[in-house]
Amino acid sequence: MTGHTPSPKTSTGPDTGAGANTRTGTLAIFDDKAAATLHLADWLLQEALAKTDGPFSLALSGGSTPQLLYSMMASEPYASRLPWARMQFFLGDDRFLAHDHEDSNSGMLNRLLFSHVPVPAENVHLIPTAGTAEEAARAYEAELKTFYGADTLQPGKPLFDVNLLGLGGDGHTASLFPGQPVLKERTAWVSTCVPPVAPYTRLTLTYPAIDASRHVVFLVEGASKREIVAKVRAQDPSCPASAITSMGDLTWVLDRAAAPADA
Repeated sequence: MTGHTPSPKTSTGPDTGAGANTRTGTLAIFDDKAAATLHLADWLLQEALAKTDGPFSLALSGGSTPQLLYSMMASEPYASRLPWARMQFFLGDDRFLAHDHEDSNSGMLNRLLFSHVPVPAENVHLIPTAGTAEEAARAYEAELKTFYGADTLQPGKPLFDVNLLGLGGDGHTASLFPGQPVLKERTAWVSTCVPPVAPYTRLTLTYPAIDASRHVVFLVEGASKREIVAKVRAQDPSCPASAITSMGDLTWVLDRAAAPADA
């Protein structure tokens, strides 16, 4: 990944440094969304191929912005070069809906990515839909803990190699929405959230689970996001994304339209 400033370094071992936050994170700025997405796809390929000492784990985001990335990953040259058998896919959040619902992030990922590539079915960890939302959150957390090999997040041992995040106009990321109880969760890895302006209950990774990442990457595009990017980088407390941290590094991948004026 190249851009306005240096990209995160390829790392195949745990990052045991102090970590990064939205203020200290690297800015990588590209001329347009296509260029930003192409460079992110290249970087993901590089990172996935570089890690040979275990599975390469990714938490993927929903929404419209990363859909070009997922389609790109399902196309050449990425489809034949990504080490699908070693990749483990998780979701940063999803609506508590059947996976074939048009508003399901799981369904979107199945349509754009997973149905087109030779990833083993057991390597795709979609958010459960059985039972209540609270039961599904506990089940997904149990699945994460099984993959991680421990019930407690440990310093220097990332849960995710890459955690891809978006950014909403209200400053939310994943399903961490302003004013919701989930923002105070410091123990659970997965929790429910009922946004005040959304029709569906959601399940989301919490701050501690997102922090347990080797690389946190915000992918944001469009002039409509410029102001909120600036607020989150300034760590405005009204924006839930401002509190995102990473055990390793944090990078903002932006098109020029979304880049703050001082960038």
